[in-house]
Amino acid sequence: MEPEILFDRTGALARITLNRPQALNALTLEMVQALDAKLLEWDAEDDVGAVLIRGAPRADGKTSFCAGGDLPPFYEERDDPEHGYGRRFYWNEYRMNRRIFRFPKPYVALVDGVVMGGGVGVSVHGSHRVVSERVLFAMPETGIGLFPDVGGSHFLPRCPGRIGVYLALTGTRLRAADVLYAGFATAHVPSASLEALQSALADADFSSDARAAVDAVIAKFSNHPGEAPLESQRAAIDRCFAGSSVEAIVAALKRESGVWAEALLETLGTKSPTSLKIAQRQMAEGARLDFESAMRLEYRLARRFLEGHDFYEGIRAVILEKDNQPRWRPARIEEVDEALVASYFAPLPDGELSYDEPISR
Repeated sequence: MEPEILFDRTGALARITLNRPQALNALTLEMVQALDAKLLEWDAEDDVGAVLIRGAPRADGKTSFCAGGDLPPFYEERDDPEHGYGRRFYWNEYRMNRRIFRFPKPYVALVDGVVMGGGVGVSVHGSHRVVSERVLFAMPETGIGLFPDVGGSHFLPRCPGRIGVYLALTGTRLRAADVLYAGFATAHVPSASLEALQSALADADFSSDARAAVDAVIAKFSNHPGEAPLESQRAAIDRCFAGSSVEAIVAALKRESGVWAEALLETLGTKSPTSLKIAQRQMAEGARLDFESAMRLEYRLARRFLEGHDFYEGIRAVILEKDNQPRWRPARIEEVDEALVASYFAPLPDGELSYDEPISR
């Protein structure tokens, strides 16, 4: 069997290939650890001028950048009070997200196809995020009983207006123009031009100003993806998702007339009520945090979700059995106690996420 993640070099361009195409290149713990270690190595190598990350295509040609984290191992340890796999995964993943965010060299993500959850985490924090017309972006975590993590506390509140809150709660899927409008991408390049773009980057001279060199190469291949539907929906999104609670947002959507608001109310009704309440508060707190603090907050939240019910129920219903009938506890937004919400944000008794400890745990 081939490795789940591949590393290679062409000249000064180092390349990462997420190599689980039949699993939509979903991230395993081993992939996260290997990626983090390789970035640390490439950071120290003077002859590496830029890093590129892509997803391997399936044998039938269908593409996926990365659909998120590989979730079955979390479910397998649902009755383990230590939740060892989950704790190690989030500890390593969030530190890896931070390494990408602070990476001093150009980090180019070529996003061709599905990019969700953990896939967003290995792309959106890089200096250059290139999407094709086939991109399908989402942060769908509230639908599996989790919260929008991998830095969502930082990048979602910094979207235009209230778009970040809207995406965090609803998990709405975006295409190329919207991904650019929201700020998750820096350029649009047609899928048919991505191989030529990679070749041009491999031939580029990074010795003077590496970021400017990458900018110049990408500019030769990029074009406009068209109008962004989010832009026309912006006023309604800002109006309906400005509330200081999930209940206020629901009430605003009920006052809003039309199919759009009705569809969103139906969508919110399928999400974990606990996840919705956590995510709404997470967006408010994340808007005030720097990246390192945001990731420490997310590690707290992840640990608490590992100790709860809804995350495992979401994996069962959506990923494993696919009945799409999760039995959330509590089942209604009104039943989610504010004290419970506050407990998710409290400091961890056994230590917070650290950036100074060894590379993996």
